[in-house]
Amino acid sequence: MDDVKKLLGQRIKEIRKKRQITQEKLAELVGIEPPNMSYIETGRFYPSPDTLRKIARSLNVKIYELYKFDYLRPVEDLKEELFNKLENDDNLVRLVYKFCESL
Repeated sequence: MDDVKKLLGQRIKEIRKKRQITQEKLAELVGIEPPNMSYIETGRFYPSPDTLRKIARSLNVKIYELYKFDYLRPVEDLKEELFNKLENDDNLVRLVYKFCESL
């Protein structure tokens, strides 16, 4: 659970910065104290469902988007997973090839 808290916090921080919103402003929009927002972003606290909903609304994202941390996985893990999938599906190989060819 600690890993999810940290990843969620990193993702919230990433989106917040992309939206050019300060931590203090986000806390104000959500209705919590700035230290609590800091604790959420550092993974020390896990937000309540209501707070999570308010964070998503304030950042103009769907809640599920806050849990998109696959891109944080090591590239080697992604390669291994991709190669395993390609090894078992010839149609997928063709699709990926066409995609790469179009780049």
